Amino acid sequence: MRHHIRDNPMGVIEFEMGWGDVVNAEAASMVWMRGDLAVETKQRRGGLLKSLKSSVLSGESFFINEYTANADGCSLGITGNALGDLASITVDRQFYVQSGSYVCSTGDLTLDTQWQGFKRGLFGTNLFTLKTVGEGELFVDCWGALRSHALEPGEEMIIDNYQIVAFEEMSYDVIKHGNMKTTIFGGDALVTQFVGPGTVYYSTKNPMEVARALAPYMQGRGSKGVGLGMAGMGVGLAGGFLGSR
Repeated sequence: MRHHIRDNPMGVIEFEMGWGDVVNAEAASMVWMRGDLAVETKQRRGGLLKSLKSSVLSGESFFINEYTANADGCSLGITGNALGDLASITVDRQFYVQSGSYVCSTGDLTLDTQWQGFKRGLFGTNLFTLKTVGEGELFVDCWGALRSHALEPGEEMIIDNYQIVAFEEMSYDVIKHGNMKTTIFGGDALVTQFVGPGTVYYSTKNPMEVARALAPYMQGRGSKGVGLGMAGMGVGLAGGFLGSR
């Protein structure tokens, strides 16, 4: 099976599938299907408990769509929800994935939840994060452009909590950024400090700051009808940002 990521930053993943190829994707992520493709909506692989853990504890969908090619020459288009880059990561060792960044996967790859501990969870973004199980191709999306950096042994890198997309298993901790003045006025109160070796993927845009930038336009200026519509859009966007992070 081959794949191509088209039209970033508003992109789509195009899979060229032969008989027996399978793609597992988040619900409502399909853009198109062509050829003899069977679709089955099922709970996440790994049993009921793992599905419940991923859904309730980390904010992912309880269900996942499994696309199976029943003939050669099939085509499948999959996209994510964020307004930014799509990317593929070849997983042959354990990765951690930010909740909301997972789009789809191939091969013998599934997701489980990982307890972060009270310090990392309460002062980071979630008490639980997603971790990969098995090997295969992992597809993620983000807000803005997606960048990566391979840390050398002992090399440190600090990234804003909301802009982490995925990272290889390595040493990391959530810390306060700067002094009290920086915390109150600087806008980056809490960050994650990584220590290599390992590769980290991160986005160039913070979804919370995108939400704040849009907030003035979501306050219902103009006619009542337009106001209600914009307010509804604001609630939907804010809910999407907070729910996905």
